[in-house]
Parts: sequence; structure tokens; C-alpha cells
Amino acid sequence: MGGVCCKAFYFNALRNLRGLARLLNKDGHRKRIRSTQSLSLEAQVCGIVGYIGSREVAPILLDGLARLEYRGYDSAGMAVQNGQGLKVRKRSGRVDELARFVDANPVQGHMGIAHTRWATHGPPTTANAHPHLDCTGEFAVVHNGIIENADTLRKLLRQRGHTFLTPTDTEVIVHLIAASEGEQLEDRVRNALRHLEGTYGIAVISGEFRDRIVVARSGSPVLLGVGEGGETFVASDPAAIVEHTRSVVYLEDGDIAVLTPEGYRILDHEGEDQARPMDDIDWDIESIELGGYAHFMQKEIFEQPDSLRNTLRGRLVADEGDARLGGLRLTPEEIQNLDRVLILGCGTSWHSGLVGRHLIETLANLPVQVEYASEFRYQSKLPLDRTLVVAISQSGETADTLEAIKVAKERGARVVGVVNAVGSTIAREAQGGIYLHAGPEIGVASTKAFTSQLAALLMLGLHLGRRRGLSREVGREVVQALSKIPEQIELALRADDELARLALTFVDAENALYLGRGVSFPVALEGALKLKEVSYAHAEGYPAAELKHGPIALIDDHMPVVVVAPYDHIFSKVVSNVQEVRARGGRIVVITTEGNRDLAAVADHEVVVPETHELLSPLLTVIPLQLLAYHIAVLRGCDVDRPRNLAKSVTVE
Repeated sequence: MGGVCCKAFYFNALRNLRGLARLLNKDGHRKRIRSTQSLSLEAQVCGIVGYIGSREVAPILLDGLARLEYRGYDSAGMAVQNGQGLKVRKRSGRVDELARFVDANPVQGHMGIAHTRWATHGPPTTANAHPHLDCTGEFAVVHNGIIENADTLRKLLRQRGHTFLTPTDTEVIVHLIAASEGEQLEDRVRNALRHLEGTYGIAVISGEFRDRIVVARSGSPVLLGVGEGGETFVASDPAAIVEHTRSVVYLEDGDIAVLTPEGYRILDHEGEDQARPMDDIDWDIESIELGGYAHFMQKEIFEQPDSLRNTLRGRLVADEGDARLGGLRLTPEEIQNLDRVLILGCGTSWHSGLVGRHLIETLANLPVQVEYASEFRYQSKLPLDRTLVVAISQSGETADTLEAIKVAKERGARVVGVVNAVGSTIAREAQGGIYLHAGPEIGVASTKAFTSQLAALLMLGLHLGRRRGLSREVGREVVQALSKIPEQIELALRADDELARLALTFVDAENALYLGRGVSFPVALEGALKLKEVSYAHAEGYPAAELKHGPIALIDDHMPVVVVAPYDHIFSKVVSNVQEVRARGGRIVVITTEGNRDLAAVADHEVVVPETHELLSPLLTVIPLQLLAYHIAVLRGCDVDRPRNLAKSVTVE
């Protein structure tokens, strides 16, 4: 990569950053500088993979990127150390575009880093793709995160002769590393990181330091995979490396890892060695392969009987009508002293929290508040003593939820996490929690994580309730019903062909309404979200009784109206709402329970699911909504697993 900089300029005039540090600091103290412009900021909903060892690196990097593409699919690239310097290959578009480019322009070496990007700031161009290089091409960086003071640093570095080729904040990092002092690459990285404000997970290689990769983390997940014969992998997600090793080391904030052909070391920001435990990935490569399904979304919908079994396994205590949740780390006395529960989540996790409110209030006799995590941190700062905060996140890395957790802890709350990803940041930040054990979810639109979240929240309600006066008999009734849910989901999935035919009826509809009442209202919200996410059709969920307060104006003979109506204690009220829609010519799809024919006369289509305890009905009624959204999206020719503008793990605010 060209530019006006030269090596002499770097290694003499800019060998250290003392002058830059004086500008960034005041009175010898570090000064926080926030970027005043957002156009230069890169998103961290992306994927990192790296390798050092004895094997050819390019196939390993490409395979890892392909497995990480659900985290970002706007552009991709790699940098390889071939023993003589760095060779970079990158392309806008999907990973297979990069693979074709590498096939036509081969690169060899035994050490390299790679990245797949999902752009939130800056267009998804080849120039903006990672890795980014300094002016001389001696250093390459891949980065997940946002550097908040990137504009300030860029301005100061330009004043000292640096030439930038992109507006990304990541390019600032590599220039800063090149301009920093240090005998080894890790020393340069450590000195550069002192000046960064924001979040990052980075991997760095160099043409000068040819025997190592340096990895660092602050707020963005990075892990090491330990292979055989001293080989070491780098990834932002274990899916990238599970084919090669199941032994992983999760880096903590502030860690700097040095990878060489002999193994790895982990250092703190002062260069002192740190010990980090090694964990085993508890799922195998088949979990992240299609296995005969057309899409991951389809596969994960059909995996829900097994994912629910895994979530429930070993946790239900049938005789006591209780749930065993030792990971909460709450004593019976602490549970009895709670005044309320606050649930935090985003998107699908927020919807599961709305269902959880009904479950916990009913079973534990506690008031429950559900908040968008993205809004909670900016609300009033009232104390949260005697409050249990439940943070829900499939990835365990959702930035809005993580920041909300920090605020809740500052306000005196006890925080527990409900997450799927073992070793994730939220799992570590929370004071206790429930792992879902649903297995990896690759499809961007969440399906099996949602039902596992519902099961976890139901068990939480049972656990709290049995320590706050819920009778054993009621608990047994709920446990018995919950234990049957996996088999009942298998029955609900038999409606797949019926829903595929129904999708043909609605494939051209550009708008839809989803209605529900009580515990079914959040299911309507989730059904509408699934349709929006994967088919790009506009859909909205409403409490059915709210229809007459505005949305009924939209009803005509072109408007599909999906009604979630299990046969429960408010079913008769829903019947009245459906009749209002019928009177105005709406096309009605009803999701209801077996044996209930009360709506057959007014519905255009009726889809039935097995009957269960009414608190558990969302676990079954959501299944047809997932299938309907999937089939409509396929018929519309949409990229079901990678919807436009979306990414799986949203780790930016």
C-alpha cells in the first residue's frame, strides 16, 4: 500500500508517540476524547479469524470466514505473512468472492489474519474491507469494535505525515501501531492501545516481526483455539475454528495475547503474564453445517425439539414442581427479599422478556418490568436495591444489553444473564445466570434461541415462585406440561407443508398485522418481526384489543391478519376482535390449539398446535409463525440466513 510515509520517517521521527501523548493528555493524566463524527466508525458486528502453525494458512482462513459469514457479509479479506512480507487479498461482497479472488491470485504462508465485515459506517467497498495496512505495508490489522476518538487520532497522525486511504477507524489503529515504539510487536501494540478510546478486538501481523500474531481485546470478544503441535487459532466466535480444535481460551478485557509457532502467552497492559483457563466447546462441527436443510433458519426451526431438551435437561425437579438453577447464585433469603424483577433485552430477546413478565408475575408473585436495553441506560437513575435484573441475549455480546447491565449494577441491582454463548461477555459480567445450551444459531433471524429463552424464563419463574409461596401442586402441573413441550413442538412442525401452501397465498402482500392478547401478544410481535427480518414485508404486532383504536383503519381485503389465539382464559375476547376484522374484509389466519373450532367459521385459514398449559402456549404458537415467515421469504427470493442490513450479533450501540 503506497503513501508519502517512508520507513525512515517511521523509525526515526515517529519511533515513539511522546509528542502525540502530550497532545492527548493533560497534566500527565489520560484524557477521554470522543469522536465528534461518526462517519469514520467501523462496526464490530464482524468476524475475525487467524492462524499460526505449520499448515498452509489461506484455506484455514477462508474456511473460518465462511463459518463466520453470518456475523458479517459485506466484504472480506486476509493478510498472510509469507516469510518475506505481507500479502493482502480482500474483496467487497461475500466470502466466496474473496475465495475466487484468492484462487486467481494465490498466497502462501503459515501465518495470517482475516476478517468478514458488516458495515454500519462507511460503504462496503474493497478499500474499506479489512485487513488495513499502514503507509509502508509493514503492519496489518483486523478489528471488531469502534474507536471513539478515531477522528482526533487521525488528525494528529496526518499532521505527522501519515496518509490514510479510508475513512475507517480501523486504519487509525494500524497507523498508531506503526508509529509506536517497542522492541517486539506486542510492545508496539500495547503502547498504541494506550491511546485508544472505545471497544476493540484486534489481530495484528507484521512484515518486520515475522514469527508472531498479536491479539488484544477490550469490549469485543476474541478467543484463542489451541491446536496440536503448537499451532494456535484466533477467532471472534468458536464457529470459525471448531473444525480444527475444541480447546479454547477466552480473552478478557485488557488481555494481549502473543502467538508464535511454539504456542501462546497472554499479557496484561503492563506486559505481565496472565493465566486464563482453557474451556472445551460443547458442540461439534455438524451443529454449524446445513445437514441437508436448504437454509440455517429452516434447520434451526426444526432443531427446536432438541434445543428445548438441551435447555431443560437436568433442570426440572418433577416431584417438587421446581427448577434447579444453581447458576443463579441466589439464596432463598435473597429471593424472598426481592421487590421486583427488571428484564432487559433487544429485538427477539425483548419479546421473550415480555412473555417472561407474564410467567414470572404469575408464578413468583413479583412485579416485572420489561425494558429495551438500548433505552434503559438513558432513563432515570432511581436505585434498584432489592431488584433482580434479568439480561437476555443470545450472543451474550449485545452492546446495548451489556451497557445496561453496567448501569443496573451501579444502581444496586442483582444481575443475572440468560445467554446462549458460553464464555460470552454478558455471562462474565452478570452475577449469575442461565445458559440456554440451545447450540449455535447461525441464521440471523433468531428462532431456537427464542424458544429456549422462553423455557429458561419459565424455569426462572418456577424457581423464584417455589421460594415465594408457589404451591408444589401448581409447580408440578407446570413442570409436567413443560416436560412435554419438545414432543409437542415435533407435532407442531408437521404443519410445515400446510404453511408452505399458505405462504403462496400471502407472498405478494406488502403489509400484515399480527394480533394477540395476554401472553400471546409478545408472540404476535415476534411473528411480525420474523416476517420483517427475512421477507422484507412490512408487518406490525398489536394487542388484539388495540385494533379498534387505530390499526383497524388499515383493514381491507388485501390485508393479511394473523391472530395468535390459543384456547385460554381470554379466548372469548379474541373471538370478538377476529369478528371485527372479518366484518371489514380482512384475510384472517388463526393460530390456535387442537380441538378448538370456535374460529373456523370466521377464519380464512386455521393452523392448530397441541394443547398445553396456557403459560406455555407461546412455545408452540410461535412455531407456525416462524415457518410462515421462512416460506414467504423463500418464495420472495430473499437471502433467508443473511437478511439485508442485519447481522447476528449486534455489538455496537
